[in-house]
Amino acid sequence: MTLSIDQQDLEARAARLVEAARTAGADAADAVAITGQSLSVSVRAGKVEETERSESDGFNLRVFVGRRVASVSANALDDLAGLAERAVAMARVAPEDPYAGLADAALLACSLPSLDLLDDREVSADELRDAALAAEAAGLAVSGISKSGGASASSGFGGVVLATSAGFSGSYLVSRHSLSMTAVAGDGTAMERDYDFDFRTHRDDLDDPAGIGRRAGERAVRRVNPRKVDTCTTAIIFEPRAARSLVGHFAGAVNGAAVARKTSFLRDMMGKQVFAPGTTITDNPLKPRATGSRPFDGEGLPVAPLSMIEDGVLKAWFLDGPTARELGLESNARAARSGSGTSPSPTNLALLPGDMSPQDMIRETGEGLYVTDLIGHGVNPVTGDYSRGVSGFWIENGELTYPVSEVTVAGNLKDMFARLRPANDPDLRFSTSAPTVAIEGMTLAGR
Repeated sequence: MTLSIDQQDLEARAARLVEAARTAGADAADAVAITGQSLSVSVRAGKVEETERSESDGFNLRVFVGRRVASVSANALDDLAGLAERAVAMARVAPEDPYAGLADAALLACSLPSLDLLDDREVSADELRDAALAAEAAGLAVSGISKSGGASASSGFGGVVLATSAGFSGSYLVSRHSLSMTAVAGDGTAMERDYDFDFRTHRDDLDDPAGIGRRAGERAVRRVNPRKVDTCTTAIIFEPRAARSLVGHFAGAVNGAAVARKTSFLRDMMGKQVFAPGTTITDNPLKPRATGSRPFDGEGLPVAPLSMIEDGVLKAWFLDGPTARELGLESNARAARSGSGTSPSPTNLALLPGDMSPQDMIRETGEGLYVTDLIGHGVNPVTGDYSRGVSGFWIENGELTYPVSEVTVAGNLKDMFARLRPANDPDLRFSTSAPTVAIEGMTLAGR
């Protein structure tokens, strides 16, 4: 796959689209161009199952007539004037939105940081096939693995362009590379499966295919012959893969849009203790090579790192322009463009590590459940009530013992956050990252 995106041409076309909107009668306008290419190869049992290549181009024009707003999308710009006229006509009959509007021109980004988000070397289908086959072979080589659930490798890149009538014009390119493998252990009704994967902006940063396959196999074998446990109140330890979901629930609760709608269980907690003292959560859009990084936000504002939790205290919401205006605050450049408008969104959100190793944390816990997999979506964002099906391993005498499945852990996220303790093993590969975490006093529903 060869990089072939002309960002300068996209910027020029987006600027012409904005100008066409002003000519058609819009008081203000912005245009987004998103384009990309991807190539993926899936294998199973040593053979290629599917090779898929995709290319996409899309433009979105958003226009403002007073406090009325409308947007239109197109795959090509054959008739800029006609597209702009349709958007303005739609805006004139739209209901007023008191919070709509572009970012203030004085606040727009003047220079864009270099974040090394693009790996521009060509990746062939043969390379992707070989990586997927290597991962699968390593998984199948693990003793106890009965068959492959498949492996896949992908490579892609995309371009983002934003132009506004307030004077902003910017763009960036980002690449995406992934590799995954699923392994199956056991037979018949006793089969268990698990997986491992990696996802990076630069292909050279991907984990070794053999390592990904081997870990998938080892995880699946460990799950064979699971047991149920008795209903109890106990400590729950979440491995980093599962702990990321807790950070994700936090992100949803501190999204300014949820706060404005009063659908967040943390809506009254600004400046108050949410996590235990010593806990820190940050959001950093300027992390080089990271999958959530970006040089500007969806409104053209300059981005900067943000402390969400300091010493356990909530310090910020995620805010874009409209949400900030509704809450009487200022945007902190967390706007993500989503079709017809923007919405607040995290970038590289991280629960920072503590001092204890996960091994010491397990030993100190003594008895409880070590969670490796989550099932379902039983979280109430308004109340924080939490109930998820899980599987993992029972902790006994400070050690992991037998596998456990078909159990549920429950609590309330407010209480869970307040008791959460992070270990010192953060998995920093993904845009939402967390170390192993322990939470005392959760309800485990078993037999």
